Amino acid sequence: MSKDGINIPKDFPQLQNDTFLRAVRGEKTEHVPVWCMRQAGRYLPEFREFRAGKDFFETCQSPESCCELTLQPLRRFPFDAAIIFSDILVVPQAMGMEVQMVPGKGPTFPTPLKEPEDLQRLSAKVDVNKELGYVFKAITLTRHRIEGKVPLIGFTGAPWTLMSYMIEGGGSSTHSKAKRWLYRHPQSSHMLLKMLTDVIVEYLLAQVAAGAQALQVFESHAGILGPVEFKDFSLPYLRDIARRVKERLKEGGQDVPMIVFAKDAHYALEDLSQSHYEVVGLDWTVDPRSARERTGGKVSLQGNMDPCALYAPKEHISDIVKKMLEGFGTRNYIANLGHGLYPDMDPENVGAFVEAVHTHSRQMNIQI
Repeated sequence: MSKDGINIPKDFPQLQNDTFLRAVRGEKTEHVPVWCMRQAGRYLPEFREFRAGKDFFETCQSPESCCELTLQPLRRFPFDAAIIFSDILVVPQAMGMEVQMVPGKGPTFPTPLKEPEDLQRLSAKVDVNKELGYVFKAITLTRHRIEGKVPLIGFTGAPWTLMSYMIEGGGSSTHSKAKRWLYRHPQSSHMLLKMLTDVIVEYLLAQVAAGAQALQVFESHAGILGPVEFKDFSLPYLRDIARRVKERLKEGGQDVPMIVFAKDAHYALEDLSQSHYEVVGLDWTVDPRSARERTGGKVSLQGNMDPCALYAPKEHISDIVKKMLEGFGTRNYIANLGHGLYPDMDPENVGAFVEAVHTHSRQMNIQI
């Protein structure tokens, strides 16, 4: 037990495949590790069958269900990491907002934030163990049931991305309601972002206490902001999250790697590589060699194949992967897509992607 009351379970099965964690640290690996964002998802028939007729957030609140859905892709593919099945919007829920998953529409907030006075509706101080304990139970259960095959990644949405959902009331192409706040109510915007940051820090620490072996922060709506707004309303909070989580873990004698994925924020690569994260995730709009140069070896990189490349024939997928690996090299690199898997993708093509990463990276390592 650390002095912050974070209880670290000691009886997990021993990790057998630490390729992902070694790549994060920049150590040499036999092959480039690979996992996919949204690898537990609707592209798998077993996922659709398991989820049929069940409410999405009720599924998220069932540790048994989250564990099963996390493990499904590992039974099919030799991924080098798993990511816990959950959703970024459990954080706004924990702060007192209602969120529904509406079929055909996606996540919906029946009463979004409209004016700064609405911040009073939110719980500023959240007992994460009480409100989000189901996530931590899912992580602990999955760590045991994964039997040490691969590391388990925990995650959260970043403050700006969550703020956008909370104001827009769901997905948006323009995010104009959320951006209106930034320009008209900057002080209230920072107040909300700070509230979210405080909850996220506690949420991530509790995920580590439950057994998460790495953490990813999803700034999915980064690209909606320009460079100036990103530096004001996103970057400081991304840095604050990593710094505070690291400091608290260090007090308990721990060190858990963190990944930041700021989609479409290609203008911020230099800043992101100096933001206390070990790994910077990349979408498909960034050239691998350019990303290497701009981050200057300060971090490992993750990504960045266009998810739509998985619609290509399998032999073409292999060629695309080979070019990507040649661009990034085989050190300090984790292969992934530049965004999540789409529901209509063929599982066999996902398998071809994983196999191509392992095969080509092994061959490249032999040639070095």
